[in-house]
Amino acid sequence: MTPGDRSPSGEARPGVLETRGGWPYPRWIAHRGAGLLAPENTIAAFRAGAANGFRMFECDARLSADGEVFLLHDDLLERTTDGHGAAVEFDWAALSRLDAGSWHGPGYAGERLPTLAGVIQECEAHGWMLNVEIKPAPGDEERTGRRVGEVLRAQWRSAPPPLLSSFSLPALAAAASAAPGVPRALLCERLVPGWRSCAARLGCVAIVAAQAAWNEETAKVVAEAGFRRLAYTVNTDAEAARLAALGLEGLITDRVDHFPG
Repeated sequence: MTPGDRSPSGEARPGVLETRGGWPYPRWIAHRGAGLLAPENTIAAFRAGAANGFRMFECDARLSADGEVFLLHDDLLERTTDGHGAAVEFDWAALSRLDAGSWHGPGYAGERLPTLAGVIQECEAHGWMLNVEIKPAPGDEERTGRRVGEVLRAQWRSAPPPLLSSFSLPALAAAASAAPGVPRALLCERLVPGWRSCAARLGCVAIVAAQAAWNEETAKVVAEAGFRRLAYTVNTDAEAARLAALGLEGLITDRVDHFPG
């Protein structure tokens, strides 16, 4: 364990990773599965990322009206499906019939929204790793976090476990209660006052921040606090080189056909 894996009393935090053998995740992580090459947050995107050598995928998990956990980034359906309205207002039977691929190109017509359970099955069949961002609809934070945690606790069997992250503190706290053994990361645009105590209270093992948030000072402070450091969304050679020089453990990218997986 790193120093950040323990509370001020010296007790191990819930949801920590045993990292004496090193951080178990690869440095490069495919954003939304590989959303520039295939429809984001779909099985097709995961397969496209894997075809380019990636072994770990970031994805967005949210809830249907009847509590099914599925992959979708936006609150609204219009941008990446042929549906209309707020996703949380529809049950899974309706959402499962949507075309989530045609917007990206005719070759993906008929691609469906995947459930998190289905994604887990695909990942475990191929030895892929996951960073699941909890993406709740407004007002649905605790229900979403709890259900995401429940699905991961019930379905994921292989090692290492997925890394859970969220901008929503209530969602991350609910996930921690439902699945204390799943490691967590605090997701933020930049480090704000109180970030360290917040991450510690949630039992986080890592900080995932926008690439602009990372510099020599922030990278040093976060490492000294005992947390691993990840950046999003890294799409240029210059930023990749800068962040790698800072020693960041994870770089999340759209450009899976450019950077090494």
